[in-house]
Amino acid sequence: TINNIYMKIIVTKTNIKNILGALDRTHTKTSHLPILKNFLFDVSDHEINLTVTDLEIAATFRVNGKIIEKGRLTAPIKIFSNLIQNINSERIHIEKKNTTLYVKTENYEANIQGLPAEEYPLIPKIKNKTHQIVVSQDTFREALEQTIIATQSTELHPELNSVLFDFSPDAIRCTGTDSFRLAEKTIQKNQFTSSFEENFQILIPIKTIRELLFVLGEKEKIEIFKDEHQVFFKTESIEIISRLIEGTFPEYKKITPKEFSSELLLDKEELTRAVKLTGVLSGQTNEIKMKVLGGKKAVEISSLQHTVGENKYLLPAKIKGQEKEIGFNWRYLLDGLRALKTESVFFGINEEHKPALIKSPGDASYYYILMPILKI
Repeated sequence: TINNIYMKIIVTKTNIKNILGALDRTHTKTSHLPILKNFLFDVSDHEINLTVTDLEIAATFRVNGKIIEKGRLTAPIKIFSNLIQNINSERIHIEKKNTTLYVKTENYEANIQGLPAEEYPLIPKIKNKTHQIVVSQDTFREALEQTIIATQSTELHPELNSVLFDFSPDAIRCTGTDSFRLAEKTIQKNQFTSSFEENFQILIPIKTIRELLFVLGEKEKIEIFKDEHQVFFKTESIEIISRLIEGTFPEYKKITPKEFSSELLLDKEELTRAVKLTGVLSGQTNEIKMKVLGGKKAVEISSLQHTVGENKYLLPAKIKGQEKEIGFNWRYLLDGLRALKTESVFFGINEEHKPALIKSPGDASYYYILMPILKI
């Protein structure tokens, strides 16, 4: 048919360049399948969609523009992106004839060899869309930002390459861990709506979380669907579908500390400054020492690198409990402090083989657990 041969649209550079970074982030850079270095240009009677996949995750972005002729084609992401980024004109004509994509402005034109749309992998779909969760994008973004900081990719424990999405009708808990630290954020009942009636847990890959953080807005809602093997996110302009990670998330509730031998209340900005400063001389171990000085109502943060030097920072604190000294990875500690939204920090410390906990006083929706560095 004619529509398989031709495609013709007019878009603005602003509208299309905003999604090029997301396209480039999602596509695979290592695959031996040439088609996966392309994106799918899909123009229907009513929508202009750009889709990219690496076979684990697929993202579709809607672009506003004028549709003259519908059609479908795949084109190389890198080349198309570089052309659009460097074009000066705001108004861009994009056409397709057979398997060639033409890009034109008033003073520039280029043609790119593509591949037939039929060769592009089929984008999977969720089996059952009768149940969904609806939450504001800024609420969901905050939960993901505050939990992904405690994760890192590992081949030894694939289940840790994820954020746990733990749903009940009363709350959604997002949790991330790399076994040295753990972060949990609770989305309260009044912050979402859902037609799911049963509790469930799914493991969302770290890569999918990063993609969501890159594309999520603020004011609009996001709809979340799931089936046995996939999770699907939908906004007015974006659709992302991802495979879930198989496995069992660690049973972390048993090790979450509820009592502490020392409880500290500190100014977050000053503690952050102390951690950054003393971290400069921590060396390759990244270790800083925290000494609780009950008599002085202060905490001393220090570090020592034998061949370079040492430093210490004294900051005031409200202290309840024992005096003690304990070591932490300053980079991990800083990640937790940055996630807090308040001016003061609650810091609960136990013995060196037990985890510490930081949170915002009066905010039960978020906490960050950090294992101390054990003395050798």
